[in-house]
Amino acid sequence: MGRLADALRQQGLQAIAEIKRRSPSAGDLRPSADPAGIAPAYERAGAAAVSVLVDERFGGSWDDLRAARATATLPLLAKGFFSTEEHLREARDAGADAVLLILRDLDDATCAGLMRVAGALGLDALVEAHDRAELERALALGADVIGINARDLGTFRIDRTAQLELVARASLVAQSHMTAGRPPVVVAESGIQSRAQGAAAELAGADAILVGSALMQAPDPAAKLAELLSRPLVKVCGLTHEEDVAAAAEAGADLAGFVLAPESPRVAADVLPVPDTMLSVAVWVGEPGGSPADLDQVHPREPGKVRGRDAAVLRRGRQVATHLDLPWQEDDPEHWQRAAATEGRVWLAGRLAADNVAAAIERVRPWAVDASSRLETAPGVKDHAAVRAYVTAARRASLRQGAPA
Repeated sequence: MGRLADALRQQGLQAIAEIKRRSPSAGDLRPSADPAGIAPAYERAGAAAVSVLVDERFGGSWDDLRAARATATLPLLAKGFFSTEEHLREARDAGADAVLLILRDLDDATCAGLMRVAGALGLDALVEAHDRAELERALALGADVIGINARDLGTFRIDRTAQLELVARASLVAQSHMTAGRPPVVVAESGIQSRAQGAAAELAGADAILVGSALMQAPDPAAKLAELLSRPLVKVCGLTHEEDVAAAAEAGADLAGFVLAPESPRVAADVLPVPDTMLSVAVWVGEPGGSPADLDQVHPREPGKVRGRDAAVLRRGRQVATHLDLPWQEDDPEHWQRAAATEGRVWLAGRLAADNVAAAIERVRPWAVDASSRLETAPGVKDHAAVRAYVTAARRASLRQGAPA
């Protein structure tokens, strides 16, 4: 266990930010990328570690790793197709703190041997799996850092749904595969372009994300990284029309809420489709039903009211956050104070809009903010200008706050 594993075990979602000039699937990404400039910019933007492609097929070399090492202090992951002890020694000598080992290309005996060599050289090994069989191999090998790659390296096809299920399984079974008394770190690799996609990996159980192409294709890679890590996420709830979903997405909302409780004045007929930049949330009272939503928000029943006050946020039946709201049609002057004292991921709701969401974020530092009634012209009908103003104010405040500690 070394610098990479320790860095990725910090509280909150961590990021390995990648430097690569091209990829076999997408071609040129940033041919003029300068590792000596990008690595410290990533560090300032909140990266826990930097991945440097040293393979010429990605426009990389060992000199790129040396350049990054000369200007950045955070852990460096050497990324290539490593299969020999000499590869690992080259990585160490060029300044790496960790190396990538791809199970698709290595049998168990070879991988185990390389892991031992890496440890002797003071290097962490990120052991990469793409399917369930490879994940089981990584766990059996005692890998301290396990990467789950959404990209099939044979076809270059991205399957984020399969990746998230593997991340969830890795997180679930990790407790029974301790290394030196600690479960392995789980890293979601590839296919992450938006805050919502990073959040999906986090809620599935990932400790960190590895992001490359999305950063390299951005006008400012470090600014894109800061955006991906920034919290809170922004939810627009009470959506009932496709044009309102589109307006929320265009404004930059990360979460779209659909109330499926028939007693609500904002009841939706169903969960509407959302773009890849958003996660859908089905809102229930009592028990969750069946829906295609990414997440369920379940409020208790309360006599004489549409819903109980707070809610559990569930992913596949497992609670991943707590939704804190005002009592139905009531005030509570201690609401923000109560929310700020709540541990874990907090989704803050309660008459939020453009005029107060920044103050709420400053006071509470929630994982997500949620607004509905004050963004409407009528129950279930959104005022698009109010939606834009709220989302803009919340996102500006989230970037000022930065990634949570």
